[in-house]
Amino acid sequence: MEKEIEIQLSNLKGELNKELSRILSYWAAYTPDTENDGFWGEIDNDNNVTPDAPKGSVLNARILWTFSAAYNYKPDPLFMALAERAYEYIEDYFIDDEQGGVYWSVDYMGKPLDTKKQVYAIAFTIYALSEFYIASGREEVKLQAIDLFYLLVNKAYDPVKTGYFEAFTKDWKSIEDLRLSEKDENEKKTMNTHLHVLEGYTNLYRIWPDESLREHISLLLHNFFDHFINHQTHHLALFFDEDWRSKSGLVSYGHDIEATWLLLEAAEVIGDEAMIEAIKKISIDIAEATIGGLDRDGGLWYEYEPANDHLIKEKHWWVQAEAMIGFFNTWQISGNKKYLNLAIKNWEFIKSKILDKPNGEWFWGVNESGEIMQGEDKVGLWKCPYHNSRACIEIIKRIEI
Repeated sequence: MEKEIEIQLSNLKGELNKELSRILSYWAAYTPDTENDGFWGEIDNDNNVTPDAPKGSVLNARILWTFSAAYNYKPDPLFMALAERAYEYIEDYFIDDEQGGVYWSVDYMGKPLDTKKQVYAIAFTIYALSEFYIASGREEVKLQAIDLFYLLVNKAYDPVKTGYFEAFTKDWKSIEDLRLSEKDENEKKTMNTHLHVLEGYTNLYRIWPDESLREHISLLLHNFFDHFINHQTHHLALFFDEDWRSKSGLVSYGHDIEATWLLLEAAEVIGDEAMIEAIKKISIDIAEATIGGLDRDGGLWYEYEPANDHLIKEKHWWVQAEAMIGFFNTWQISGNKKYLNLAIKNWEFIKSKILDKPNGEWFWGVNESGEIMQGEDKVGLWKCPYHNSRACIEIIKRIEI
């Protein structure tokens, strides 16, 4: 290894270890709900809690994953205690014991609020339970994750066209509004949900290498090659109808770069050598396409709408976290130092603009002028410790110095 690269990697590893500790310390200190159990549903940029804010299943699953992964990286009893707190809250309030799956949200006291069954939320619960099983060794946790896999296959999988339908009512009937958020298209199959179903299944396979699970991971990987990846532009198409007809040309730079390393991880976990090589090749193409969304300061813009040539000039926290690990991964598979430099430059941008150095955690993002985006959460239904802690853990593990 070149001396210059060795120094870069050593410095990066040291800084990310410190940042990981800072992120975990914030969530340990500020987010446990001291009044109603679990974790607060919303905290603003000044660390003010909204005590009666709803609590989301995605946020709670991501908290469970984060402290489980932190414990698996560094077995601190505090991390286990917080993982157990998250698990017990999910078990007590989010799991639907009657109809299966998890509720989208509960109120601040834990009463069911939005009871729809969003496949995305169930996928994250599988992801988190699998990580918690690795940390805790509790057999019932593993069985819960397996049950949720079978539930998705039985209730949400499309046996004719393949893929997963987006959402259902509490009792698994058709639902009019399928969207994860107001900004999304109301379509039956989405790239975002499939990416995180793949992620959840991949983590489950680590603890339960079942052949039927392997087949579904393989099917998902083929869904990406057959439908989601645009082999002309090397961006990922986001929204489809049930017959895999694309319904949007929107480019999401964060999802593009995130997909590169998550697809490769899935193929590696199931040991599909042909798929590994195919993904490595396409990942470099996708990373190159993502470079088009980079600003000169190293930050990655949010989205681009080709139809009207409109770049959404916001730099969100999660997009930066995925850019850092995605470009680092591209360097590892290509050997091209350009991608390592992009990852490091993105980290420099994060340090300069995204970290809330006085108050902890990461801001939601900055606007075109580099100013902190106002009215966004530091903790909320979507603002979580998963993207940033995961980027730190992933890169730290990959730097063998």
